Amino acid sequence: MPGVTPPDDGDDWSALTDRELPVAAAYEWAVLPSCGAVVLFSGTVRDHADGRDDVAHLTYEAYDDQVVAVFETITAELRRRWPDTGRVALLHRTGRLELEESSVVAVVSAPHRPEAFAAARYAIDALKESAPIWKHEVWAGGSDWGTDAHQVADPRTVGSA
Repeated sequence: MPGVTPPDDGDDWSALTDRELPVAAAYEWAVLPSCGAVVLFSGTVRDHADGRDDVAHLTYEAYDDQVVAVFETITAELRRRWPDTGRVALLHRTGRLELEESSVVAVVSAPHRPEAFAAARYAIDALKESAPIWKHEVWAGGSDWGTDAHQVADPRTVGSA
């Protein structure tokens, strides 16, 4: 898997990589003259999980051939719900990650703050619910797959009433 760089053209950036995520570059790429708001969410590896203390590191595995397609579906649905959205970046890392490293980044720019926050919240929630990515946790007492595993959902149904 190559490193991740912003696209040369277009307003959508979806990627899966085994390299460090370019958090600052994703933010800078999302800034546009027409957008007064940029919301960046970065999910980082923490030292605990439900019922598990002293998490030492995580390993992410993904169904590589499907992840970017799911990210693109999320972005299309996001743009349907918030049509004035500027740029959208959905980036996820695979492989072993240490404490405090970014495992996922969702960035959305929009003309106004409310839309940027709502769209970014949808982006990360839909990614977590619909992307075929799995987390293996290693902690002081052992190791196992993440406790929040679930069937993948259609991203178009995330957040729908």
